[in-house]
Amino acid sequence: MKKVSIILLFSVLLSGVVLAQSKPEAKFIKKEHNFGTIKEEIGTVTTQFEFTNTGKSPLIIQRVIPSCGCTTPTYTREPILPGKKGKIDVKYSTIARPGTFHKSVTVYTNVPDTVYVLSIKGNVTPRK
Repeated sequence: MKKVSIILLFSVLLSGVVLAQSKPEAKFIKKEHNFGTIKEEIGTVTTQFEFTNTGKSPLIIQRVIPSCGCTTPTYTREPILPGKKGKIDVKYSTIARPGTFHKSVTVYTNVPDTVYVLSIKGNVTPRK
């Protein structure tokens, strides 16, 4: 009975190590973008956050939540295979928003216990 218990325990531990090694992982080129000074009349500005799945299994973006309604994210919807790239485009509306801004976009994926936070910032000069 002891041998069976030891073998079972070893199997469970080994499977946990294998599962931990096979998880996906997003490696972002950048996690912050500074638009600098931009004019309100531009309307919208956009930046792209590119990442690579450096893990061993497909990465799935489950949802992307902006910190406010002035920020609109779009993202790669299909699973990103290991070694492949994905992207998250973030659009910011400058209309009626003069002054400095600092907004975030929270990215939820199938990576266990990991939430990615991307940010944009800049300064909008008012219309003349």
